Amino acid sequence: MKESNDVSDLDIKHIDPTLYNEDLAPLKPQDRNWGAFEIFNVWSNDIQSLFGYTLAASLFLTYGLNGWAVMAAIILAGVIVMFLVNLTGKPSVKYGIPFPVMVRASMGVRGANLPAMLRAIVGIFWYGVQTYFASTAVTLLITAFFGAGNGSTFLGLSGVAWVSFVIVWLFQIAIFWQGIERIKHFLNWAGPLVYVVMLVLMIIVWYQAGSELIPAIGTIFSGGSETSGSSIAAFMAIVGTMVAYFAAVVINFGDFTRFVKTERQMKLGNLLGLPLNVAFFSFIALIITAGTLVLFGEALTNPADIVERVDSLPLTIVAALTFFAATVGINLVANFIPPAYDLANLFPSKISFKMGGLITAVIAFFVGALWLSVISQIGVPGFVNALGAVVAPFYGIIVVDYYLIKRQHLNMQELFSSAPSSAYYYVNGWNTRALIAFGVAALFSLSTVLVPALSALGGFGWMIGAALGGLFYYGLMRQFKALPVLAEQ
Repeated sequence: MKESNDVSDLDIKHIDPTLYNEDLAPLKPQDRNWGAFEIFNVWSNDIQSLFGYTLAASLFLTYGLNGWAVMAAIILAGVIVMFLVNLTGKPSVKYGIPFPVMVRASMGVRGANLPAMLRAIVGIFWYGVQTYFASTAVTLLITAFFGAGNGSTFLGLSGVAWVSFVIVWLFQIAIFWQGIERIKHFLNWAGPLVYVVMLVLMIIVWYQAGSELIPAIGTIFSGGSETSGSSIAAFMAIVGTMVAYFAAVVINFGDFTRFVKTERQMKLGNLLGLPLNVAFFSFIALIITAGTLVLFGEALTNPADIVERVDSLPLTIVAALTFFAATVGINLVANFIPPAYDLANLFPSKISFKMGGLITAVIAFFVGALWLSVISQIGVPGFVNALGAVVAPFYGIIVVDYYLIKRQHLNMQELFSSAPSSAYYYVNGWNTRALIAFGVAALFSLSTVLVPALSALGGFGWMIGAALGGLFYYGLMRQFKALPVLAEQ
């Protein structure tokens, strides 16, 4: 069957300044130069960031579960995320559009601003947090050369820590301002280099721990005395927490796949970057965590703390620079680019991609500055789950809409049209059925995180929200299946 005007013509013929600018326009196949390696490095930098390592290492210690089971849960989460992003990435490979444009098909050309803004809030939050974590690596480096200063602090940060935080904040803006190509090159060397440093750190810790390492691994692997039922619940909670960690990227994966040449390259990059990458990195995290038990009498989950304790200046320099690069890399791609697109979608004629990024950076500065003294006290896994639960229903809505309602066909011209007769205008630009599906699903998924009586559902908030969002949306929209498709003919 011949496609209508699906991909044969990605030039938008009638420019509506309230919906269009060059940053949001479909990217033509000849203008894309990402492949499997670039997608692999998106995930490499995400997993291998300082925050990613800290979360993975803490899961071995938090749930009292056998260590092999924790590893299996983390790997299973990688497989699930790979499946999820293959679904959300495919439309943008086909059409070359970013997430806030893609979501217009289901939420309406105006209603798309709701998921875009919620996604922007999540991205800005993580941008601030990751900026703080990247700054700890720079703090380590400055301290190694010049000392820690006089010890006075403000909002929990020393003078050196504040200088490091500002340096990282400015550095990221400078990289972002030079465009997506510079970010791509930054990722392509930062990702592989982190693996080299992590392996070196593991070997050093293993060598210093000596014969005591294997018994220490046994201690972590021994688990608690929990019943079979609680073991299964803990296993699933770990899976849910790890999926929630990737949640924001899962929903707006199209922001990256719009640069990829083919769907096959996207899937290969996801396979290498998720289950295989997660398995290897989790094993490294486990060995190093066990080694810190032997060497320091406590299990350390922050690589910067471990490098500081190992007391090797060459390792400190290389590790600090590498962790800084990896954390900055994923921050630029996962937490800077999406909010920049989302804010640009709000007022396309007034906010460009770069201006959206600058707004993101300014707000995120305060998030990062308050992370140590205020925000982190809430608890990392709970915060990850709560944020993921809010945006989760949009995943189900987007996937169900594209694959079951629109049958993998979108009308590019009408995605950029605010004409009342256009396919995605719905009611004054808003799809009220999608809003109802989101509201009900988000209420339930968020309650699994915030309501004590539902605490047993722990890390499942994101998956429940995504499933319910899709289910409710399909129930409300199935009778309108043919409408957008007919509009394409």
